[in-house]
Amino acid sequence: MSSHLFADLPAAQPPGHGSVESLISQARRLRGDVDAVRRGSQDDGTDPRGRWQRALYDLALHQLSDIDEHLAQLRDGPAPAPRPGSLLSRVGSAEWNLLTDEAEWSGELFHILGLDDTAAPLSLDELPSLVLAEDRPTLTAMVTDCLVDGRPIDGEFRVVRPDDTVRTVHMMGEPVLDADGSTASMWAVLRDVSELRRSQRAVSETRDSLRRRPLPADAGQRAAVEPREAVPPPWHGLLRFPHQGRPGLDLAAGYLPSRTHAPGCGAWYDACPLADDETLLSVGDLAGPSAEGAQGPTVLIGALRGLATAGTRPAQLPDRVDRLLEDAALPPVRSALYCGYRPHTRTLAWAPVGHPVPLLFREGTGRELAGQAGATLRAGDLLLLYTGGLAPADVRRLLCLAPRLTEVDSAQDGVRVVTEKCGEYLGQEDSCVLMARVTS
Repeated sequence: MSSHLFADLPAAQPPGHGSVESLISQARRLRGDVDAVRRGSQDDGTDPRGRWQRALYDLALHQLSDIDEHLAQLRDGPAPAPRPGSLLSRVGSAEWNLLTDEAEWSGELFHILGLDDTAAPLSLDELPSLVLAEDRPTLTAMVTDCLVDGRPIDGEFRVVRPDDTVRTVHMMGEPVLDADGSTASMWAVLRDVSELRRSQRAVSETRDSLRRRPLPADAGQRAAVEPREAVPPPWHGLLRFPHQGRPGLDLAAGYLPSRTHAPGCGAWYDACPLADDETLLSVGDLAGPSAEGAQGPTVLIGALRGLATAGTRPAQLPDRVDRLLEDAALPPVRSALYCGYRPHTRTLAWAPVGHPVPLLFREGTGRELAGQAGATLRAGDLLLLYTGGLAPADVRRLLCLAPRLTEVDSAQDGVRVVTEKCGEYLGQEDSCVLMARVTS
């Protein structure tokens, strides 16, 4: 199969072997962590929340396994005979030549569509015969966009295989140009995403079941009198926070679910490595009343960790995250802070979405780091990042905690002070706080 052309662009160079090995190791460690948490769950399967969490575990494991095999293929090159059921057996490619009306398919594509690989590949005119009637307009629009308008395509449709099984296929493609810039053919990669979509439906269905579960009659009274404290967010077991901190920092965070609304879990916090010993600190919340349950934060945190591994700087994250969430049909970020901390120079740089700014506590006083995009910290400084659409009066309450916060011995103690003293107003909607104490 001929390779597709990129006008005026040099050919991409393959990534270094060591960098891909590092990514594979990280993906496998994360997959092992998720699997350990899933296997360690003691839920008996009768509780709606337990079923929802288990569905999230399964979805995360499915996606991490796919990432592992993608990276292995990038490292090793295409396998001559992918094993049945593997990721590589679920990814095929094709090219349809407009000048000769010929088609070339990889063997995997025949397998995905349930066809005999000794038969001739289907032409673009014949391909819709395999597609469910209600999805044919989607395929037609994609092909038209590519061949007539010369645009890359990215979409999904369902096919009915000869054995009457229905599979969901994700197709990405682009036009192949001839010497004079005209469209000569269409090149595409097609992936069987049936299992992934099934896992996502399971998460959605169990989440909806959890939302419909009635609250105890005395839940409101208990919320009014019980002390407010941070709890692990629903996605905590999937993407765990680094309990041992990061170089030069003592870290702690807390999640406070809303007192007055159904659980939405649209808020997140995270810390992960950037280049060298630098750390990416992030907090934020997604727009919308439900913010897609735990799925939105889980996808977003995973994406942030991937972007950080690839060397993306905090200032670049707002635009890249927005595009990713749009492609994933998830709610956009309502507000966020993306901070990069360099321990050797104790410098902090950040990029906000919306109006939140870091709060700095030092020597008994607290202040907003407003009107700037960077600061130099000192040993003993306490940095507080927060979410939840806090009003200016709420931020002032946080700053009034400065005498207490600058005396704490750890970031975890700082989170405890914030949630005990300010939990009532922080809990009007899902909120997160992230505390970073400079240790050296």
